[in-house]
Amino acid sequence: MIAAQVAPMPTAHPAGVRVVQTSQDMTAINQPNCAALIWQRSPDPEVAEWLAALAPDNLPNARLILPVSEVLAAVEDCCEGAGMPKGCERDALIGDIAYLTDQFATVMGVAHVRLRLDVVNTNACRKFHRDVIRARLVCTYRGTGTQYGTGTRENDPRQVFTVPPSCPIVMRGSEWPETPASDLLHRSPPIEGTGETRLVLVVDPIYDFDEAF
Repeated sequence: MIAAQVAPMPTAHPAGVRVVQTSQDMTAINQPNCAALIWQRSPDPEVAEWLAALAPDNLPNARLILPVSEVLAAVEDCCEGAGMPKGCERDALIGDIAYLTDQFATVMGVAHVRLRLDVVNTNACRKFHRDVIRARLVCTYRGTGTQYGTGTRENDPRQVFTVPPSCPIVMRGSEWPETPASDLLHRSPPIEGTGETRLVLVVDPIYDFDEAF
């Protein structure tokens, strides 16, 4: 686990957003009217400081489709390929990515995932939107977390919330079988020109491995 003490959270959330305290509580995403959930936890300060000090070129950037059982080894290869320094901090990061992926896959009932590690320093996905998937886990390990709020296709949220670092958010997408659909939207924070570099984990469940390609 990469988290230590519990992170501060906003005192209010949009309707349909739940805050949970353990990975086992992520099953709440399957409950009625749960548009998203946030696992409230804090980064280990030593790992966070180490990550913040790394050059962006040494952060892993990857697009993978693979069995959950192979995530640990695959992420380790990605970190090695990026020149990320070896040590207990790197081991903690890799272990946490594998753990989050395993827990999310268990909740979704899948054995394969699409996993991304994004190194972001632009305004990628800066428009509020809802993903065209069943569900997605996002965890920001470095930089500003995912932003979310209640809105429509025509109107952005009036109040914007930000997920704390190292707190995974699980969000339903437009393919989640619920009617009416949620009006919860999200985006990557606009950081272009600030000098900030984010490291973001994105995990999608794969229900048909052959069609994933």
